[in-house]
Amino acid sequence: MSKGPILFDVDDTDAAPGPDAAPPVPDPEMPEAPEGRAMLTVATLAARRPSRLARWFWGLLLTLLAAVLSVAAWDFAMGLIGRWPVVGYAISALIVAVLVLLLAIAVKELAAFARLGRLDTLFRKAEEALAGDDLAKAREVTRDLVKLYSGREDTRWGRERLAEAQADQFDAAALLGVAETELLGPLDAVATREVEAAARQVAAVTAIVPLALADVVAALTANLRMIRRIAEVYGGRSGTLGSWRLARAVMTHLVATGAVAVGDDMLGSIAGGGVLSRLSRRFGEGVV
Repeated sequence: MSKGPILFDVDDTDAAPGPDAAPPVPDPEMPEAPEGRAMLTVATLAARRPSRLARWFWGLLLTLLAAVLSVAAWDFAMGLIGRWPVVGYAISALIVAVLVLLLAIAVKELAAFARLGRLDTLFRKAEEALAGDDLAKAREVTRDLVKLYSGREDTRWGRERLAEAQADQFDAAALLGVAETELLGPLDAVATREVEAAARQVAAVTAIVPLALADVVAALTANLRMIRRIAEVYGGRSGTLGSWRLARAVMTHLVATGAVAVGDDMLGSIAGGGVLSRLSRRFGEGVV
């Protein structure tokens, strides 16, 4: 005799979980972003002004070394003249030629410092015009800017546009804004290309050369060259000593504004700002 069908109860609690019940996939642990402490330390040390005692020490030491070298060169030349007149006079002529070259270099450096001082004066005038909303002083700054770039063909169109638009500006901020847009726009593009070229150069050296010291030397050389070229773009062409002065001003600005931590946004900040940023902060922002 056959039995009827048998029913088995299925326990729903033992069913396999569905995809909706699976736990979420944990996010991978990412390393913390670098804080730029090394760059901040270097910038802080470079921006620190030496004490007056240290300046006196190095000034007197360099003066003493120059005096010692001068006396030694004089005695050397006079001794050669006494023993071998022809050789002595030839060496004396070489010493005179070196002195003339040193004098020419000194004149060139003084001219470079004068150009930088002219930009500093423009910066202070523009700052005072904006702070006091002084339209007369803003017009004076605009005239100085036009005079500064009067011999440059890349600013001719901007100077013409500025001459047409400045009569319609009746406050200092608007006038300086027009001067910024019309005169400094083409220079911004050139300065941005210089920064990008320097960044690519340092990145290439860092990727190819595995030595940390080589990276530091490459970055320092590229930054100094970039500072000098940007200064030339904005009419502040500097010499060797002037380049170091600009580098120190760059570090001072980076520490003062907290721009050391800026990374990818640095190129964007170069294209922004006002006339003040072109005359002073331009030498600071974008150098990292």
